[in-house]
Amino acid sequence: MNRKNFIKNTGLIAAVLSLPEIGALAAPPLQPAMNKLPRWKGFNLLDFFSPAPTPTRNPTTEEHYKWMRDWGFDFVRVPIAYPHYLDIDRSKNITPDDVYKISNEAVDKIDTLVTTAHKYGMHVSLNLHRAPGYCINAGFHEPYNLWKDEAAQDAFYFHWNMWAKKYKSLSPQQISFDLVNEPSMREDMNDQHSRSGPVPGDVYRKVAKGAAEAIRKENPEHLVIADGNNVGNTPIPEITDLGIGQSCRGYYPGAISHYKAPWANRDINNLPEPRWPGEVGGKYFSKAMLETYYKPWTNLIQQGVGVHCGECGCWNKTPHNVFMAWFTDVLSILKAGNIGFAVWNFTGDFGVLNSGRTDVDYEDWYGYKLDRKFLDLMRRQ
Repeated sequence: MNRKNFIKNTGLIAAVLSLPEIGALAAPPLQPAMNKLPRWKGFNLLDFFSPAPTPTRNPTTEEHYKWMRDWGFDFVRVPIAYPHYLDIDRSKNITPDDVYKISNEAVDKIDTLVTTAHKYGMHVSLNLHRAPGYCINAGFHEPYNLWKDEAAQDAFYFHWNMWAKKYKSLSPQQISFDLVNEPSMREDMNDQHSRSGPVPGDVYRKVAKGAAEAIRKENPEHLVIADGNNVGNTPIPEITDLGIGQSCRGYYPGAISHYKAPWANRDINNLPEPRWPGEVGGKYFSKAMLETYYKPWTNLIQQGVGVHCGECGCWNKTPHNVFMAWFTDVLSILKAGNIGFAVWNFTGDFGVLNSGRTDVDYEDWYGYKLDRKFLDLMRRQ
């Protein structure tokens, strides 16, 4: 990051950490409000995404960081499944007591990813993709419910206090703490297709406030971010006074971003063909619908809350030309709102490298398959 951008970002982060009673300066008429979070751009890194501490298929290397930096990116989000760094018997279902059994060796591996990112000037956002008692995905049996059980909430605060203590000396320019990925109130915590809806606002406030206090106990300037309610889709008005940034998503509509994704669709064989713009499943998809979707988020910025898009992108079964047309509109709207973004992921099905798409004219990049059109689109925004 050059000196000019460093000074700019420093000022923006300082603003989001200001006391709640200090109001935001009004934006000039017809101009986007100043976003209190920097307009970071980058990627999600999935090295610790799995609950099992097995090596990832696409580990992040130091060379990857160099490419990101050289391409102009300055942000990585690290979604972590908390069981990944526990010392437990994985042949049995986890118990509430097991949740506190931290593996220092596993924590050190995560720290290596963080410190290498800092070496290349990246801001690191640590995220509990799987928190005690909640994950948007199944595949690991949770012993309780984060939104209903005090024991789960106590464990949640314990984990965030541990991470905050580990990075106590780091500045908000270097690290932030993204509380829990894509919250929802799901009927069955261990069935990702069970009926779900938004977390009640008072419940979300209680859990977010408790976690933020556990983090800021170690350093009152630590930067805390909360994912939008209802699987990241809607702002959380109940926490706007807590000095917490909020994270939106770039997956709307899911018929484009998650076409034929088995974890997001019960029946992947009977889905309408994606088009952008165009009619899909009886609805007309266009940039106008995106502008309506993001309006609550730009309104949130005008209320003085920092906003960043912590995840965005498109699974590799959507035709590339449709993906590019749709994502061009998504990124243009985010840019107009001064909102940064992080694509899911860097290497893999959603990524700029080795995406596995069958309709891309790839460029060879040191043995990787580079989607140059996708990369160029990101760099232009």
